Amino acid sequence: MLRHGCESACHGYIVNRLSYPGHICVSVNEEVVHGIGSPARVIREGDLVSLDVVVRRDGFIGDNARTVMVGEVDPAARRLCLDTEKALMAGIASVRPGGRVGDISAAIQAVLAPGGYGIVRDFVGHGVGRKMHEEPQIPNFGKAGLGAKLLPGMALAIEPMVNLGTHKIVMGSDGWTARTADGRPSAHFEHTVLVTEDGVEIMTLP
Repeated sequence: MLRHGCESACHGYIVNRLSYPGHICVSVNEEVVHGIGSPARVIREGDLVSLDVVVRRDGFIGDNARTVMVGEVDPAARRLCLDTEKALMAGIASVRPGGRVGDISAAIQAVLAPGGYGIVRDFVGHGVGRKMHEEPQIPNFGKAGLGAKLLPGMALAIEPMVNLGTHKIVMGSDGWTARTADGRPSAHFEHTVLVTEDGVEIMTLP
């Protein structure tokens, strides 16, 4: 971030009077989101590691995430990751000027529903701009044609968070780390996109 003239928008972010201590979120296996990295934590063969990186540059925010599979992973966990990324891209493909937030939600849900996954409800996608979280909220489930209208110039962080088991989560004692209630793995993929005059542009491609 420093090399590119950016800063972490996560570090020092305050929720419920708690200040986030990391510069990126590192969530492992059953950790859904907002995990905190530590030198004491060891990444092992078969782990799923979700990296959520939010940067600020010139007053604007870019938000993206992906889950990395470490070495050989369980086949069900691999399918979870592949389907979650596929759902993200389906959600992005549904974005068009004049469309609705529900179009994104429905496209994501349509990919995930056949797999019987738990679609996280406590955390959703969102608008993004000068603040990390802006309107509209973008659930990863819902009905097409409903919700806020999409207009050219809107920036959206679309981010399915999907569990191999239940959609329910529990919060860790650190006040930040969200984990699956049943201890099964979770995956998280995210891009910031721009609604254009004729479609959508992904702003956070590598």
